[in-house]
Amino acid sequence: MRVLGVDPGLTRCGFGVVDGGNGRTVTPVAVDVVRTPADLELSSRLLRISEAAESWIDLHRPEVVAIERVFAQHNVRTAMGTAQAGGVVALAAARRGIPVCFHTPSEVKAAVTGSGSADKAQVTAMVTRILKLAAAPRPADAADALALAICHCWRAPMIERMARAEAAAAEQKRRYQARLAEVKKAGTR
Repeated sequence: MRVLGVDPGLTRCGFGVVDGGNGRTVTPVAVDVVRTPADLELSSRLLRISEAAESWIDLHRPEVVAIERVFAQHNVRTAMGTAQAGGVVALAAARRGIPVCFHTPSEVKAAVTGSGSADKAQVTAMVTRILKLAAAPRPADAADALALAICHCWRAPMIERMARAEAAAAEQKRRYQARLAEVKKAGTR
């Protein structure tokens, strides 16, 4: 499974692609950070991020895009920018019919380091180790994008099992309600 991981941000937006194999095997494909100047109009910054996302999607053909979910930030302005950047990336994927999954920072940290409270240095070190890279991806946004892709590769089987279980439960509920309605209808005759 090829996954494009995105660490969204207006100033720096990390993009990382990995191929997931059997088990926990992951192979790096590409990583980079798209930068937009803070003095540029917001709409122009979002356009640049959108164009970069479209280019990455078209070039690398991921099966899924994994984006960091804006979970909680003290700076509302930063949170809004991060959410907007993630939104334009999600839109670019949706326009191409590519599924998008969102993962919280703690999910990503736990997946790659074993601790949901790991710091950026620990995440970068583990990404470097997991992907057998000669050098650590820089800046941290690049490592975070790769971590998102790794996280999704490793969590995807569980996510799929959960979706199948939820679908089966919904079908079972539908059948039960239909049968209940039949019994109720037969009892009123």
